Amino acid sequence: MAPRRGHFSPGLFRFLRELARNNSRDWFQANRERYEKALREPCLSFVSDAGPALRGISREIVADPRPVGGSLFRIYRDTRFSKDKSPYKTHAGMYFPLRAGKDVHTPGFYLHLEPGGCFAAAGLWHGDAPALAKVRGAIAERPNDWKKACGRLPLQGDALSRPPRGFDASHPFIEDIKRKDFITSVRFSDKDVAGPRFLSAFAAACRKMSPLPKFLAKALDLSW
Repeated sequence: MAPRRGHFSPGLFRFLRELARNNSRDWFQANRERYEKALREPCLSFVSDAGPALRGISREIVADPRPVGGSLFRIYRDTRFSKDKSPYKTHAGMYFPLRAGKDVHTPGFYLHLEPGGCFAAAGLWHGDAPALAKVRGAIAERPNDWKKACGRLPLQGDALSRPPRGFDASHPFIEDIKRKDFITSVRFSDKDVAGPRFLSAFAAACRKMSPLPKFLAKALDLSW
């Protein structure tokens, strides 16, 4: 019997390490076939296969395998407002948002593949002011639900230095109310990602983290 194969190979990480050392258009064009075979095609296949598993967590989660405008982020960096003019990202990113969301600032799941820095994440990243107000209000008004949702999940991201206006500084979850990001994550080794069971491991990580985006969806009046 042939050994079971996963979506990704060590070639993905070799490509990304070399891209980090040779982040130029000339190098990328000379290695475009490697990019397609080692990164783009496996990622699109993974997105397609992840769809049924994620819909088992929430029927509203979208796994969009379209090559353009889908769950896989572009490899090209937006350098317009950055001092770093390197043209390419040195990681692969895939986002699985709620169907009713508009962009990456919508609750959902994320997969980040980078040599030595792979992780799955869930939650809300850089929400706008109205969204943050709703989430903070939900935490303040439903502290027990918030505790159940994230009590065992390590939260990450940016936070305000002071409590936002209108919130009690003595609230038991004031440190969470001060947050600007509501994110949790699970790390993976490069070997995990290149292994035959990574899709199952990713789905299990998303299920473990799902109470957080579920709470956030309810706070934002989005279907879960």
